[in-house]
Amino acid sequence: MAVLEAFGQDMAFAWEWVLDHVWYINLFFSIAIIFFQRRDPKSVWTWLFALNFIPVFGVLFYLLFGQDYRKSRMFRVKEIEDRLRYPIRSQEEVIREYHQVQENDPVLRDFGNLVLYNLENSGSVLTIRNELEIFTDGEKKFADLRLELRKARHHIHLQYYIIKNDQVFDSIIPILTEKVKEGVEVRVLADGMGGRFMPKRKWRQLRQAGVKVAVFFPPFLGRLQLRINYRNHRKIVVIDGKLGYVGGFNIGKEYISKDPGFGYWRDTHLKIRGDAALALQIRFALDWNYAAHENLFLRSEYFGDEEDGKIQDEEAFKKEMQEELGADGKTPWADPGYMNEDPKIGIQIISSGPDTRTRTIRDNYLELFHKAKDHIYIQTPYFVPDDAVMSALRIAASSGVDVRLMIPCKPDHPFVYWATYSYAGDLIQAGGRCYIYENGFLHAKGITVDGMVSCYGTANMDIRSFELNFEVNAVIYDEAATERLEQAFLDDLAHCREITLEDYRKRSLLIRGKEQFCRLLSPLL
Repeated sequence: MAVLEAFGQDMAFAWEWVLDHVWYINLFFSIAIIFFQRRDPKSVWTWLFALNFIPVFGVLFYLLFGQDYRKSRMFRVKEIEDRLRYPIRSQEEVIREYHQVQENDPVLRDFGNLVLYNLENSGSVLTIRNELEIFTDGEKKFADLRLELRKARHHIHLQYYIIKNDQVFDSIIPILTEKVKEGVEVRVLADGMGGRFMPKRKWRQLRQAGVKVAVFFPPFLGRLQLRINYRNHRKIVVIDGKLGYVGGFNIGKEYISKDPGFGYWRDTHLKIRGDAALALQIRFALDWNYAAHENLFLRSEYFGDEEDGKIQDEEAFKKEMQEELGADGKTPWADPGYMNEDPKIGIQIISSGPDTRTRTIRDNYLELFHKAKDHIYIQTPYFVPDDAVMSALRIAASSGVDVRLMIPCKPDHPFVYWATYSYAGDLIQAGGRCYIYENGFLHAKGITVDGMVSCYGTANMDIRSFELNFEVNAVIYDEAATERLEQAFLDDLAHCREITLEDYRKRSLLIRGKEQFCRLLSPLL
């Protein structure tokens, strides 16, 4: 009892000291923000506002969300590794192959500058021998994933931002442990924040079964997570280096529409069979090397150097794909009509994060918006764009381009939701159209432009995805695949309510207040 009383007295003294010195504490952090951190001016002013007008809690908020933990030093090794991308082929071969394809492909001709930008600035190789399936339903996506996991012969690399201890992961664990018994190498990479509620005993059981497990930025002291920023938001699965998944679905029951709080979960996930799977493999390897301190680049068989890992020619590639698919040419779980029978689909895997010098995914969005001539379709759960992205969309909408934005009807993060609503209002006032998805929760993340090019993956249309999270997207240079993604967007309109300019102007004073307050915080969200 005496110990508890002494502890209480110490806490009271500490709290009193903080209150007495809060002005000096705020001054210290204000000086650090202004003079010692290279930040966007809007972000600087927002943090100064939080520090000086929200006493004590502003400091706590900054400690959790604002500081960069010397990210330049933290990610130095990771940045060096990123320069080693794509060891599977020389850049000269890629450029030569690109020019050959470009001559006969109007999409690559029109968007050739973007291809070269991604190649030059982030080492993103254009791959052209790919098969693509699109999943918009979680049950179908995970059913297909379990089917493909059972077919694994050499390795399984599985990476998700969120992995929850529920029925979805429980349906995958037996497959992983069984594949280990068969001699398949299995690796699971989770983010320390997204996987914070996974019991340690579950990870321990997986390790005891032979599964290699790593956590990106693990929690500090149990579940205490001091790094709110710099989360690994990527969702990647690679099987045998030939098959990859990337998109919005995490592992949890809400993603298969089993959480009553969200209802039906509408998302978009891509299944890629072909050369782009190797690009996903390299992205996984870079993250795994950083988190697990195991250099996968020493294992050449992961990157197509072994004979059985190569695609010898297009005819063999088509035959191999047909053998792995069902009798009708499709897996039993793929959405009808979302299968592309021609494997010549141009795909670039692009990624960005706090360890990169350029905001590659954001820059791709910008370039695609600037090139749009007819229409732009955007799906995102969070719409908090920076000034450049917002200006590009305003200009497009004002210039007669049909700009359509689809956002969810319910918030999973209220502050972000009302900031989203505010920026959506700006787009509406510029001539764009905004739709509220009302059939559950919309989590799909991507854009399509003119029925020619699409960019889908893990990145939201917000500043956090552009600058603070580790993200990965696929840029798809293919009219048929893009038209299927656009058709999915148009099908979703049947479950949407459009916010007209008149509707937006009639919003209540309470909603206006929420918008303005959350918009002030947008650089922090």
